[in-house]
Amino acid sequence: MGYSFKSYFLSAVLTGMLAVPVTAGAQDSPDAGYDGKAFLEQLQPRDSVLIADQLRYGFELDGVKEGTDFLFPDYSKGFCEGVEVVSPWKLDTVDVRKGRKKAPSLMDIKGSVTITSFDEGRYELPPIYIVRVTPEGIADTLAFSPEVLEVRTMPVDTATFKIHDIKGQIQYPVEFREVLPYLAGAVALALIVLLAIYLTRKYFSGRSGDAARKEPAHITALRKLDKLRGDSYWAPEKQKAFYSGITDALREYIVSRYGVPAMEMTTKEIFDGLKDKDIRPDLYEEARTLFERADYVKFAKYVASQQENASAVPAAVNFVTMTYQEELDAESAGDQSRPQEDAGQKKKEE
Repeated sequence: MGYSFKSYFLSAVLTGMLAVPVTAGAQDSPDAGYDGKAFLEQLQPRDSVLIADQLRYGFELDGVKEGTDFLFPDYSKGFCEGVEVVSPWKLDTVDVRKGRKKAPSLMDIKGSVTITSFDEGRYELPPIYIVRVTPEGIADTLAFSPEVLEVRTMPVDTATFKIHDIKGQIQYPVEFREVLPYLAGAVALALIVLLAIYLTRKYFSGRSGDAARKEPAHITALRKLDKLRGDSYWAPEKQKAFYSGITDALREYIVSRYGVPAMEMTTKEIFDGLKDKDIRPDLYEEARTLFERADYVKFAKYVASQQENASAVPAAVNFVTMTYQEELDAESAGDQSRPQEDAGQKKKEE
């Protein structure tokens, strides 16, 4: 057939065909009779076609020239009685062969629609007619002989068929190997709990033992003050840490020795709390001067002199050692007076 592209496109609209361009070309086919046989293949191949199975129905062309266009029949309004079209025309390229000396490439293509049927029976499918438009604008019709579709259903034996009630869920006996993972998990969980209890008790018992073995307050204070000896902290940028370390050591000592909550108090509050304690006036004044100088350094950006820095640690050490020594002297005096009091009381009783 030798339609021009313009006249054939009008004919295609009137006959209800769809135009689908492809970048391929085709060999010339005879004008009379069928140009080939259509194929019919299942999407899921098996021995027979059952109800609702889907199949591809289409054609194959070899050696299609690049630049060829095709027009396909429009099956959107029906295919044949008892057969439904699931998806429209689709072209697949099977093979591509490049042409020689700038000749157009040649392709092997397959075109098909997806069909199905929901009724049992034998269906004679219609032939497939497509229109090919060559790159030169020459159009001709290609026809492919039809296939036969046989749709079957699963046979039902009506002689022995009986309707039964729905069966309940089958209960199988529980075996030991099924319970074993749960038992192992329970044992492992129990061991983890026991281990956690043991470690917790050990931790707290260790802390209580450490508290019982805690060193005396004056030893702790002197050990911390000893780390601040020397002039490594006397530089202006380090004096804040230097005086904070000294006063913190003294605050802890005052808390333990006199029961004054010095860690949360200001300098004035601390020494107001120490007024009624049995502290020598010179030690009291020396410690207060040290705390006030530390406040100036920490909060007023005061830079202490070398002489003041050199006397800071000795003053703190002197306060700790002398107040502790006074405590020892008081305890010793009490121990010496107690036997005399006991002897006088015994003499009175006689």
